[in-house]
Amino acid sequence: MPPTGQPDGPPDGTASGQPTVLERVRALCLALPGCEERVSHGEPSWFAGGRRMFATFADHHHDDRTACWTAAPAGVQEHLVATDPERFFRPPYVGGRGWIGVYLDRPVDWPHLADLLLEAYRLTAPARLRAALDQDV
Repeated sequence: MPPTGQPDGPPDGTASGQPTVLERVRALCLALPGCEERVSHGEPSWFAGGRRMFATFADHHHDDRTACWTAAPAGVQEHLVATDPERFFRPPYVGGRGWIGVYLDRPVDWPHLADLLLEAYRLTAPARLRAALDQDV
């Protein structure tokens, strides 16, 4: 399981000395085996085994919000958006493929985000990396 980091601080983390939300998302993603970070569409993005993107950071990419977009299993996006629209949304471009958007400019449930990122990774990672992940657990 990836680390969940520090308690919530200001969204940018700078005033409290805490990591920024980007640093926290990055740490969660890069803790996964074979994860690579690259810029995609102008934003930091994370790839399982260097091939398939499973998450991307969205710093005012399509609106005035800071968020993380993750791949998600069928039905998860609809459920989360319906039950907590203040925290979750259907992101542009990839929302039609079931991805979930998580707002990061409000208090973040970091353990839940870590679970979403882990599930996104499992959906996209090659079998050898999923096996490596299961050996680490």
